[in-house]
Amino acid sequence: MTTRSNTARNAAEMKELLAYLDARPWPDDFKEARVHYDALGTPLAPDIKAEPLSLDGVGAQILTPPDCDADRALLYLHGGGFVFGSLKSHAGMVGEVARAARCRVLQLDYRRAPEHPYPAAVEDATAAYQWLLRRGFAPGRISIVGDSAGGGLVLAMLVAAQAQGLPLAGAAVSISPLVAMEPTGESYRTREHIDPLVQRKVVDQVIRLYLNGKNLRHPTAAPIHADLTGFPPLLIQVGEREILFSDSEALAKKARASGVDVTLEEWPDMVHVWHLHHPRLSSGREAIARIGQFVIEKTGARP
Repeated sequence: MTTRSNTARNAAEMKELLAYLDARPWPDDFKEARVHYDALGTPLAPDIKAEPLSLDGVGAQILTPPDCDADRALLYLHGGGFVFGSLKSHAGMVGEVARAARCRVLQLDYRRAPEHPYPAAVEDATAAYQWLLRRGFAPGRISIVGDSAGGGLVLAMLVAAQAQGLPLAGAAVSISPLVAMEPTGESYRTREHIDPLVQRKVVDQVIRLYLNGKNLRHPTAAPIHADLTGFPPLLIQVGEREILFSDSEALAKKARASGVDVTLEEWPDMVHVWHLHHPRLSSGREAIARIGQFVIEKTGARP
């Protein structure tokens, strides 16, 4: 329940965050933007254990929270338009997801465009999921979570896994997902003026770099065009201010039509992947807690 005091608190916190971000404008050069994005990330909490590893040359790390179910796991796919983002940019947030979900997290540093365009990220995410299966985790005890481009990659990986005959995970979470490679949703027009983080020109840039001339509607590139039948329960979280809002609405509609158990949450006044700013935003912490609750409910935590 939202109270007047919560509304005032959220407004004050958002004002502080926007001032912080306004003082750090997004660079035009994608290499400079990578450094910029990493610098915005929050550090991993000291009580979360991090173990680096390599999955056939692809970087990753296992994050283990203090209270952990040994038989459950979560695969996390970071955002950044398939061009930006890394273990560093997302470690702090993903560590808190691990804490909330009470399980180990495999945080994947999948190959990025333009050096490694589509389908490299899909291949790496699918291989990481197979790695968890080989480690003995039951598919129903695994959850797949991602934000922004990583939120779309959650679905793309499940499409690829299903095509390969792999058993699907027990739960999926898409935060502020990018699921359409043709940015024509209504929110690109109606919410652009209230989105302080995502610019249309940046969306166009990352799609071009990622797809590198490939089919804009291939199901593992744009999962809004995929058959989602048989997919696990899906939680979608999106902020009110996002130009990508239409992607979340379209994904929820497509998932429901495919018989998926889907929950769409619109978070008032929130920006793109506000979870990354959990030290500053109460709503970021609350959204992470909600993800943990969903994952625990769907993947069967111990009492």
